[in-house]
Amino acid sequence: MAARGSGVDSQLYETLGVSRTASDSEIKRAYHRLAKEFHPDKNPRAGDKFKEISYAYDVLSDPKKKEVYDRYGLRGLQEGGGHDGDHFGGGGFPGDFFSDLFGGGGGPSMFFGGGAHGHRQRKSEDSMKPLKVTLEDLYLGKSHTMKHERKAVCKDCSGLGTLNAKSSKPCADCRGSGMKMQYRQLGPGLVQQIHSTCNKCGGQGTVIPDKDRCKKCVGTKIMQEVKDIEVHVDKGMSHGTKIVVRGEGDEEPGVTPGDLIYVLQQEAHDLFERNGDNLVMTRNISLTESLCGFQFSIRHLDGRDLVISRTPGHVVATETMQIVLGEGMPHYKRPFDKGNLLIKFKVDFPSSHFTDEKSLKVLETILPSRPPFIRPDGDNVEDVDLCDYEPGTGGAQDSDDDEDDPRGQRIGCAHQ
Repeated sequence: MAARGSGVDSQLYETLGVSRTASDSEIKRAYHRLAKEFHPDKNPRAGDKFKEISYAYDVLSDPKKKEVYDRYGLRGLQEGGGHDGDHFGGGGFPGDFFSDLFGGGGGPSMFFGGGAHGHRQRKSEDSMKPLKVTLEDLYLGKSHTMKHERKAVCKDCSGLGTLNAKSSKPCADCRGSGMKMQYRQLGPGLVQQIHSTCNKCGGQGTVIPDKDRCKKCVGTKIMQEVKDIEVHVDKGMSHGTKIVVRGEGDEEPGVTPGDLIYVLQQEAHDLFERNGDNLVMTRNISLTESLCGFQFSIRHLDGRDLVISRTPGHVVATETMQIVLGEGMPHYKRPFDKGNLLIKFKVDFPSSHFTDEKSLKVLETILPSRPPFIRPDGDNVEDVDLCDYEPGTGGAQDSDDDEDDPRGQRIGCAHQ
């Protein structure tokens, strides 16, 4: 048949300067290097080149799109959109694409091994592990070398359990399935089927005489394996992001290995909180700084010291938010574009005894005047005490009931 995409299409690999056998980490490194070189901020005339690099990475970093591209090239991506309802996230390949691809007689079920004529190979379960990272790791990117222990097919016997393949016989009890079915009578006309692992073969489906068992795995067909896994945390990734290392899950004989999935767990930071691609921090300033301006520095996640200034005449009220553009987190897969730094200011007001009466009068001539007060007339006018309030307390400090109600001990009243 004349399959669209016949022949080897390596255009996207050539765009990134990597081979078709390049690993995920090699593709990422190549993208980061080229993106830095051709980013429009540094190379304004390279806008089209930057788009080509970004598109190539978008396809080759997505396992599902990459699978379609490797099989059918760019035309397969364009006509099929890289999507199929189950395998590629919904959307469906156009009918004429599959008609041409399979000579008019096939469809998605043939392509993906489904249907009466296909067989999808069983895959073992994926393994998920947490990976603790700091906010600095997510800002700068970092590679972690992790020790990974998994079940692996015995290399001595290639997962047969014996060096003499003829000595391995199907289990007579389970007929080679590894499972046995039992029936339990629950009532008249009601029978329950119970599936359980075969005791004789231990679920292996085969029986090997003791003398012929593999010396290394003792006939179990699998061994415990410890290996180093390199995990790349890209700039802009966030808490909960999953990093998939394909084929590094547990192995079983005759079964496709599952994937090893690391789930990022961000540790709390002393200064910053993350909100999407923005960084948020709180800064306490004095009343003088609030009214007269200020300067202070903060150590950013990449080690730079940012000097934050506010000139006199720009009053900063308490609980207000100010913004520093472009100093937030890098966008994932677009690390040269960043969010913003948001600073929430809290003004530390002086205590009630911070100055004498003379200084207060001088201060009052500088500050805006107080609103006038007109005292109401009549017999219903009453002067009351104003007390400092603290949540969870209910009385005055010098109340007569302090001994009986300890809640009043933490409130002090200012008598008029």
